[in-house]
Amino acid sequence: MTKRIIIDTDPGVDDALTFLLALASPEIKLEALTTVQGNVTIEKATRNALSVLELVQASQIPVVQGCSHPLLKTPHNSGEAVHGQSGIGKSVLPEPTSKPIEGHAVDYLIERVLAEPDELSIFPIGPLTNIALAIRKEPRFAKAVKELVIMGGAIRSGGNITPLAEFNINEDPHAAHIVFHSGIPITLVPLDATYKCLLTSDDVERLNKIDSPIARFVRDATATYMDFYLKYEGFKGCALHDPLTLAVIFASEIFTFEDHYVDVDISGGISTGKTFADFMRVAKKPSNIKVALDVRGRDFVELFLERMETLSRSISD
Repeated sequence: MTKRIIIDTDPGVDDALTFLLALASPEIKLEALTTVQGNVTIEKATRNALSVLELVQASQIPVVQGCSHPLLKTPHNSGEAVHGQSGIGKSVLPEPTSKPIEGHAVDYLIERVLAEPDELSIFPIGPLTNIALAIRKEPRFAKAVKELVIMGGAIRSGGNITPLAEFNINEDPHAAHIVFHSGIPITLVPLDATYKCLLTSDDVERLNKIDSPIARFVRDATATYMDFYLKYEGFKGCALHDPLTLAVIFASEIFTFEDHYVDVDISGGISTGKTFADFMRVAKKPSNIKVALDVRGRDFVELFLERMETLSRSISD
């Protein structure tokens, strides 16, 4: 059965690859993209969402601009160091001919979810600001959304923006705290799993044996990302953080999931933004999140490549 999803996003290289993977996956119907501050400013995030959809001949999918700042903290917007100045590496995409639809992403999410209760899944792959505000603005939202599949957090893993915290959660920890305690069914895909899904330069070379704008985009978009990983983490490749969330739909068997009580530190100290699970059940609180603590990473990368090859063959200049 096809799963209908909205991706809440801050594109971002791996965000853009997630859009491609969604459109290459027959198990998924991508209903909309809602944008949020995070890797880049909200203006760049929205422009990138529109441009990537146009590249893949899917500009009919609505894009709705959302929050430009976290709930309380100052935005970090570290995208240029990791994702390139534009947010999508060394790729050069023309200005999109389509425009974001009128209105705010928070209102759009509320309207869509309440119109079809328990039908739409939301995949937040950036900071959780839009989702938290939808929960706060409309009390019925949390009971009407089918589920959230979130890329974020570091449970047993170290962080990638502070020694303890993962970027998406750290960028708006107060929003994450609201979302985690909302009662919505949540699957969390943290760095514990995503750092095992490494796209290598050899993988990109394999894909580019196909002469297609999609293959070239993957090459150019990941170039800056891979430079960053080589400089700071010592390997020739990059983690497919955001695309891995979609495998929850079409390859759930590659994950090791555990149900835990999960929370986020909003104390303001050195561990602010740290996600943690109560493995020893000392808090005596019921589980609120299904967490992907392990994954067969190379199996996912192979699935990603096969679907990108199929998509590349379907779209030519």
